[in-house]
Amino acid sequence: MTELPEIELLHRAGADSGSLVRIPPAQSIVLTRRVRRLIDTAPMRRLAGISQLGMVSLVYPGAMHTRFEHTLGVYQNALHFLARFLGDPLAAPWLTESSCDAFILASLVHDLGHWPFCHPIEDMQLEDLPRHEQRVERLIGDGEIAECISDDWRCNTKQVVDLLVGQKEPVETENDGTRFLASCLSGPIDIDKLDYLQRDSLHCGVDYGRNFDAGRLISSLVVDPSTKRLAVGEKGRTAAEMMVFARYIMFSEVYWHHAVRSATAMLQRSVFLLHNRLDLTAALKLADADWISLLRRTGQGSLAEPMIEGLFGPRRVLFKRVAEFSVLSGAAIHQSVARRPYWWLVALCEVIADEVSRRSGVAVAPADVLVDAPPVKLEVDINTAVLFADGRDATLGEVSPVVSVLAHQQFDNFVKRVRVFVRPDLRERLKAQFPSSEHWSELLVECINRF
Repeated sequence: MTELPEIELLHRAGADSGSLVRIPPAQSIVLTRRVRRLIDTAPMRRLAGISQLGMVSLVYPGAMHTRFEHTLGVYQNALHFLARFLGDPLAAPWLTESSCDAFILASLVHDLGHWPFCHPIEDMQLEDLPRHEQRVERLIGDGEIAECISDDWRCNTKQVVDLLVGQKEPVETENDGTRFLASCLSGPIDIDKLDYLQRDSLHCGVDYGRNFDAGRLISSLVVDPSTKRLAVGEKGRTAAEMMVFARYIMFSEVYWHHAVRSATAMLQRSVFLLHNRLDLTAALKLADADWISLLRRTGQGSLAEPMIEGLFGPRRVLFKRVAEFSVLSGAAIHQSVARRPYWWLVALCEVIADEVSRRSGVAVAPADVLVDAPPVKLEVDINTAVLFADGRDATLGEVSPVVSVLAHQQFDNFVKRVRVFVRPDLRERLKAQFPSSEHWSELLVECINRF
């Protein structure tokens, strides 16, 4: 049988208290010598200086947890997944010492390529800026981590990278084991989502992301024999449905809360205005505090300075929402604006600013208007397979009306709205000319039609 020291320690329930570290919520994370050595490297410790949720803390003050804490939670989930499948007759032949080591390593380094406020900056799709997934291969290919892998782990870096990209792009050497373990790392139900939904919910002080039975879900996981990917057994159907709904609510009420998105839009416009002066490639190596200091210094005297100081200065000053459009209310505008390139949104703001100035008599500059919209990149599929005891199989959407609506009408379109924000002192001044969403809707339609 495959021997894994981490799984052995997990089964011992931490009998050796010196091999545990505690993270919220009262969670004991098992650490073997090789794991401890890896997480003590400089690239891994850097994650302790990078916020997991970025701008969310401006709305939910408790959301100050780091990507390092999240990484430890994902690693613990990886051990639970392996413990679940090491005795599974279909999965067990794939779970060799080498593949299990690669899976544990992938869980530990999956966020290694992140930099401060990574996701909103990536959504802008600026030229010559790599995605965080692309940076992982280089970061584990040499230096401290490469030495750790060579000395302590029974796999190579390519096996780790294949697992990390296996769900996102074709892997030439993909086999059934790689396909299965990659689906455990990134898929409708995976070790990453199982951690961040509950951890983000905990630190934000809300219950939305914890309203599903994670233990029941893990115990009901199975291998889909037709696709060789992770699936859910019949007994876990309700837990899987609740997880999908929890994710929907977390996006709606936390990640895409209107004030969070105002702060995100301010950050994106600031970076856009300064990206020719910022060495973003060098900034990828920084933690939050140094990155914020760099942005504030670079923004001094620029159009971006008021936005940057409103986010990171002594007083929180966020742009105010004046209009909002979703697929249920304002579908035409949502469809016209969602998933447009970021430069297009900036150009639209210039047109809006000119038209608002003309109609209201109030001087409105392009940097006074922000349009926030769903980015080009879509969320991962939410429609996992459900396998029944009698041999039947179906997608979760086929057995759940809630998941069916979200899957077939696109998860992103429900939770990610198109919003228009203006500089805070302008909202009241513009109310005489634009007293309601209908007036802003008419304005937006006219401006969009000019393109």
